[in-house]
Amino acid sequence: MSRVANSPVEIPKGVEVSLNGKDLTIKGGKGQMNLTIHELVEISQEDNLLRFSGSESGKNSTALAGTFRSLVNNMVVGVTTGFQKELQLQGVGYRAQIQGKDLNLTLGFSHPVVYTIPEGIEIETPSQTQIVVKGVDKQKVGQVSAEIRAFRPPEPYKGKGVRYVDEQVRRKDAKKK
Repeated sequence: MSRVANSPVEIPKGVEVSLNGKDLTIKGGKGQMNLTIHELVEISQEDNLLRFSGSESGKNSTALAGTFRSLVNNMVVGVTTGFQKELQLQGVGYRAQIQGKDLNLTLGFSHPVVYTIPEGIEIETPSQTQIVVKGVDKQKVGQVSAEIRAFRPPEPYKGKGVRYVDEQVRRKDAKKK
């Protein structure tokens, strides 16, 4: 049984929360996010705390209450500090650079890979082999990072490819005669 829903979400100063029926809007310094709460989840606001509970006594409503508590907590963290993921390019000649609203990747193919940056996401390239994906929405930041990594995932023999900074790639030995 989920105990995540039992802990309330604390709303820091500078964050506005408005609840209209089942529509929740959170505004902060970094941006604004909206969420529609499921009908089995009850949400109540007391001072600077948001409390979640299931409307029915059942496993489904308790699990959904925990899920929506986590989603709202991620929204609050997103509008205050934001989320970021770092990617690293490893391989000879692998490069990344920003050109307008596009990320140009040279990943050892016969052609450059052009990735259009979606709305609400900011991408930086501090060096030619580093990519930093930033945004307010945790799910969107993770999805964009996964899409960039999918162009050339790290291969197990030489370790070449696009990887997360903290990712460990298991290496295989070459074939022995």
